[in-house]
Amino acid sequence: MATSDATVPGPGGTLDPKEKRKVLAGTMVGTTIEWYDFFIYAQAAGLVLAPLFLAPLSDANPAVAQVLSFATIGISFLFRPLGAIVAGHLGDRFGRKRILVFTLVLMGVATCAIGLLPTYAQIGVAAPILLILMRVIQGFSAGGEWGGAALMSVEHAPVNKRGYFGAYPQIGVPCGMILATFVVWVITTVIGPEAFLEWGWRIPFLLSFLLIIIGHLIRKTVEESPVFKVMQQRRAKSSAPLGRLFKKNTKEVVLSALIFVANNAAGYLVIAFLATYASRPVEEMGLGMDRGPILLATTLASFGWLISTLYGGWISDRIGRVRTFQIGYVLLAAWAVPMWFMVDTANIYMYFLGVFVFTLTFGLSYGPQSALYAEMFPAEVRYSGVSIGYALGAILGGAFAAMIAEMLLTSFGASWTIGVYIIGLSVVSFVAVSLVNKNIQGVDLHAEEEADPVPGK
Repeated sequence: MATSDATVPGPGGTLDPKEKRKVLAGTMVGTTIEWYDFFIYAQAAGLVLAPLFLAPLSDANPAVAQVLSFATIGISFLFRPLGAIVAGHLGDRFGRKRILVFTLVLMGVATCAIGLLPTYAQIGVAAPILLILMRVIQGFSAGGEWGGAALMSVEHAPVNKRGYFGAYPQIGVPCGMILATFVVWVITTVIGPEAFLEWGWRIPFLLSFLLIIIGHLIRKTVEESPVFKVMQQRRAKSSAPLGRLFKKNTKEVVLSALIFVANNAAGYLVIAFLATYASRPVEEMGLGMDRGPILLATTLASFGWLISTLYGGWISDRIGRVRTFQIGYVLLAAWAVPMWFMVDTANIYMYFLGVFVFTLTFGLSYGPQSALYAEMFPAEVRYSGVSIGYALGAILGGAFAAMIAEMLLTSFGASWTIGVYIIGLSVVSFVAVSLVNKNIQGVDLHAEEEADPVPGK
């Protein structure tokens, strides 16, 4: 039963300001590092991985090689549900904090390993096989990361600030995007495109090692989720949380997945596709713009994503999460086609403006996500539910968004058709979020479900 924000004391209300800052910093920094790792790969897939790891195909048919390079982004998404299932199960039983640290380290190790991989020219077909293996590990760890970070923030929040607190792990995504794109831009500018293709592409991956250390130290200072502590005190941990999740909360898992598809697909167009499309030669169905300015413009445009995500979380506490999502998806659909006409001018300022406005539309359907998902699931299966729903939404939305965009461009020769694709997904996500019970906002996150009846009694 939903409760009033004004009358129910949230667990976060017992925290002092210093501890609250630790929680917000820990969830934001951790997700920033995780998504830096993920986005560095997405940037590299668009810029350099095809000629390095798919050399024979890249020489024979660059367009097909680029499609396959984008497809490797999606491979890791297929393993996110497995990571979500494992991390969600362990997080529901043993605590959010331990799993967050584990997934952070696992992601970083895989990312550093990619920076050390030999190329096709050095070891032949073993090179793409090892690359895909590292992507699988990245996907597994990312599947468990988001749910833990989201719940650590929301479960620490006062009831009337869940949306705002929950926006902090969300802004880790645009922060990771900004950091990844900025690092690639700096390295490309300093050493030049040729050196970047030859060896400089490895540097962003290897830098992940330093970020892991920073993130680990910050997350160690954060207390375990108060809701999980209450569950321990009540001995409410389920012996089979996954079985309970799919027995009683299948609808919520499906809805949470569909709610995310449009936002995730649009985000991955900015992350992996737009800079590649704008900077490659015209004869390869690109715009022929200089890569350095494009990377910088994409970095700066991503600040729109960061700003609107914080705002989306904040405003959802005031006007409702469902309504905030609905407004966000209407705006995303409205701008999905016009943006491409601005980008296609091949003017750097028009490119920046078009992408900046595009990212502004993301936040209203991303900032409130942590809080909405946390309120959709009971505490006993919450980690599993939000993680699996998020992972499935990422597969349906972002996993192959860049590849689909490339195929649409190749098939129709018009970039605006990619906008139509985003409009279609926005309709799906709008309908899904509209089916969520609006009365769950402010629900008691400590509440337990009734126990299953014991056979024979």
